[in-house]
Order: sequence, then structure tokens, then C-alpha cells
Amino acid sequence: MGRDDQKQEQKEEQRESQEKEQREAIRDTGEVALNQRIHLLSVIGEIEGHDCLPNNSKTTKYEHVLPKLAAIEDSPDIDGLLILLNTVGGDVEAGLAIAEMIASMSKPTVSLVLGGSHSIGVPIAVSTDYSFIVKTGTMVIHPVRMNGTVIGAPQTYDYFRQMQDRILGFISDHSKASRDRLEELMLDTGILTKDLGTILVGQEAVREGLINETGGIGKALKKLYEMIRQGKEPDKHEWLQR
Repeated sequence: MGRDDQKQEQKEEQRESQEKEQREAIRDTGEVALNQRIHLLSVIGEIEGHDCLPNNSKTTKYEHVLPKLAAIEDSPDIDGLLILLNTVGGDVEAGLAIAEMIASMSKPTVSLVLGGSHSIGVPIAVSTDYSFIVKTGTMVIHPVRMNGTVIGAPQTYDYFRQMQDRILGFISDHSKASRDRLEELMLDTGILTKDLGTILVGQEAVREGLINETGGIGKALKKLYEMIRQGKEPDKHEWLQR
């Protein structure tokens, strides 16, 4: 075998190894590197906190996401982060931890809501530098809920209120939606038939100031590459002030 043949064989083996690693990453964590510059992170199913959910449930585990976000921030080989969301919500503390981590990153970040970004998924969707939602995508804003035994005491109500204040404060700080309007949407009794809350579909989320604009994967990637070329965040602060 000649030297050129050996080099070609090594390239093929390297390519196959990279493809295998990519398939395993998608299968295990829903992550993949795009063009070696952009890292894709998906937040799907239910956001799992300190309690493990059943094995047959689609989950995003915050103990996997937080170290990954730190590694992306620290990596010289990654220039930007694209987050795809299709989540029903989940653990409030875990969701807020992920959202705060994303919001504190120095590298350009873009989110794209596909299907839905409900409940605690809303803070994650608005935590990026720029956000998109597909026309059929939904966002659900509702009061804090808790499963299992709940003690009917004033302290329990105060705890729920504190959690809601943290969520509303984060969303209003990272979007154009006002805190008062968010609370109004959260406590609406006329839209979500089974409970308090509001469902926003596509352009409605943009009109309410939660999301920057409607669009799909093409627009999201184009925006992220544009932000990387500029070498800075988009005019986020100007957008928030408008």
C-alpha cells in the first residue's frame, strides 16, 4: 500500500470515527457540533431536576446541561451556541439554573422554539441573545405548580409566590415583555381551559415581546453566524429598551 493510500485510509477512519461520535452525542444528549464553530444543544421533553423521572419519559437533565454549557464557554473551538427547544417544562430550580447559565455566557447564543417551550421553558427560550419561534410553536405561561403532597399553610403560598416572582423577574429582564403583562398572562382564566395561564402561538409570542421574531432553522443559523462575524452580541440592550 502506497503512502497516499495510507493517508486516504486514515482520513476515512477519522471521518468514520467523527461520525460515530456525532451519532452517539445526538443519541445520548441531543448535542452536535455544526461546522466546528457552532454547538447545537437541544432542550426536549421534561426538564429533570433532583428527582429522576421514569425511563420512558423524554427528559433534559440539568446535571448534563450545566457542565456542557461551561465547556462550550471555555472552548476556543466553539464560537456560538444554538439552542433548540421543544419542552413541556419541568423542575423550576433546574430550569432557572439552565437559563441563568445561558444568559451569563459571553459567546453569541440563539434559541429556536420548535413545537413548544412551556412553563419553565419560557425563561430558557428568552435567556439567549436572540430568539426565534416557528409559526406553529407555542409558549405557555402559568402559575407555579407542585406535584405530590402540599402543606396548606401561608408559608407554602409565600414560597410559590417567591418562585413566581423569580420567574417573572428573569423573563422581564431578558425580554421586552413587562412584568405586569407577564403576570396578567400567567393568571388569565379565559384562555387555558383546564387551568390558569395563557398559550401564545408563534407570532403572538413575538407581539407580547417574549421572542424576537418568527423563523426556522435557516434564520436562526444565519443570525448566529452574523453575530459571530460581528464578534459581539446583537443590539440586545437596544432591543430591550425599545
